[in-house]
Formats: sequence, C-alpha cells, structure tokens
Amino acid sequence: MTAAAATPLALRALLAALLVVASAGCGVTRGEDTRDLLMIIPNAPGGGYDQTGREAAKVMEDAGITGGSFTVDNVEGAGGTNAFTEMLGDAGDEHTVMTVGLGVVGSLYSFGNDARLGDATPLAQLISEPEGVLVPGDSPFRTIDDLADAWRADPSGIAVGGGSSPGGPDHLFPMQLADTLGIDAREVNYVSYDGGGPLTSALLGAKIDVGFSGLAEFTQQIADGELRVLAVSGEDRQPQPELADVPTLVESDIDLVFLNWRGILAPPDISDERREELIGYLEKMHETEAWREQLEAYGWTDDFKTGEEFEEFLAEQDERVSSTLEGLGLL
Repeated sequence: MTAAAATPLALRALLAALLVVASAGCGVTRGEDTRDLLMIIPNAPGGGYDQTGREAAKVMEDAGITGGSFTVDNVEGAGGTNAFTEMLGDAGDEHTVMTVGLGVVGSLYSFGNDARLGDATPLAQLISEPEGVLVPGDSPFRTIDDLADAWRADPSGIAVGGGSSPGGPDHLFPMQLADTLGIDAREVNYVSYDGGGPLTSALLGAKIDVGFSGLAEFTQQIADGELRVLAVSGEDRQPQPELADVPTLVESDIDLVFLNWRGILAPPDISDERREELIGYLEKMHETEAWREQLEAYGWTDDFKTGEEFEEFLAEQDERVSSTLEGLGLL
C-alpha cells in the first residue's frame, strides 16, 4: 500500500498512472491493471479515517479480494471537504474509493459546501466507534464527575477541543454531553482542530482543558500516561487493556450513548455493475478473520451495512448534523 501526500487533482491523476510509486508498508504499484484501486483518505496520516481506510485496503489486498493493489492518498484540509470535493470531480472513475464518516458530514455544512455524501456513490458503512473524554495526565479532573461539576459552574470557562469541524463527531459529542448535563450548549467554548494529531498537541500543550475524540488515535499517549480518559461514550467499556478501567458515561449516571461511524464511498456516475462489484469486495473483506482482528485491536464496533440501508443511514446522519447545528444557531 502506497502512502501519497495530499496532491492536487492533476498530480494525483499522474500518481495513479505511475508504474512504480514509493512504498510505505504494503509495496504496491498502480499501473494499467484495471483491478488496482485508489483509496482517498480525507485527513492526515494517523487519523481515524486513515486507520480505517488503510486497514481495509490492507485486508483486501492481502486476501487478494480485488485482484489488484491499492494506492492510498491523504488529501487534507477543510475537515475532509477538500477530499470529498475532489472525489466528486472524479465522476465516473470506477477505480477510486474514499473513507468518510460523521466528520465529513459536518464539515460540508461548516465550510458552506452544498454537496452531501449522497451525491457520491454510497458503498458501505464499516464500523461505529465510541468517543472518549480526554484530559492531560496532570489534569485536576480525575473523574467525569469532576469535569461535569466544573463545567456546570463555568460553561464557557472550560476550553473544549475536538478533532473535527462544527457538525463533526468531536463537536456533536461535547454539545450533546453538555445538554445532558444541563449546560446550555451555546455557551460551550469549543475549539476545532484538524484531526487527532493537532488535538493531541493542544491537550499536551495545555491549550485546552479537555478533548473529545475517538480513542484509537491516542493509544500510545494513554498507555504512557500523558493523557487520561475520564469516560467513554459507548454502551460498553472498551476492550483495549489500557482502557479496561475507564467507565462509560451511563455507568457514571450520565444518560448518553454517542457513536461515531466510518464508511466507504465511490465517485458519482459509476455503473451499477461496478458499484455492486465494489460492494462485493467490501462484503468479502467484512467476512475475513483479518478484519475481525482489526475491529478488536482498534476497539471498533462491527456496524456493516450496504445498499439502500446505507443510503438511508446517510440521509439520517445528514439530518442529525443539520438539526444540531440549527439548534446551536450555526446554520
């Protein structure tokens, strides 16, 4: 699998035509073999979209599911809007796919883009994932109750960070948590960061008091004690050893379950036959033991859906974001 830096459309097209590209772990080439695929990732290497897209590509490639190889291209900027706009411009390209999720839904709104995920070709939802409430290792907040008490006392005085734009999961989660705690979400002091890397730096640099995000991106910092997790937003505790003692919000008498999700789209205007073929690749991947191992390793919930069910889900997620942003006065 080849890791390509974010490139303009023309350069990316050139990349896709190269017979040999620099290897970054999977050693693939992308040439004239029409079975080869390009996986666009709408954020920086190491983020949640990157982890999901790369693992899916690796599982399919290692199992020979597509009969070809993958190039991975990280297209950064505007919370995933840049990548999505680029993919829409590739209408009819039957050899490109892209990871998407709740964050891209929100970014399209927050950056004033009129496009919606349904304008592309929906293929499959792969996973859902709880979020975590993160603080620096030396934070005075030792429990989620400590944070809740301080937040209620001074809603705008607690600097809250997330690795997504307004409308994305790391924004929606603290807004819904604030509402559950009886805090006016419009008073929340939310600072947006473009992914887990910048959010980590903000937490470690004491630029914010608390961060909200999926936890797979922070495994090392949590294990090292640089960051602590006060609570997770799923129905159950996370399976990773470093998170085994972290309670859910529900366990902490906070009546909220919040899940992020990620899936795969293709450009618009591909043939029905090719859409079904691409969905078939993902269905085969979903049945592999290698994919089940990745679900467990990252703490992801298997939440696979395709076809009309996935299309309806995307419409629901669009409504989920737009209604929240309207309630906050951001639309």
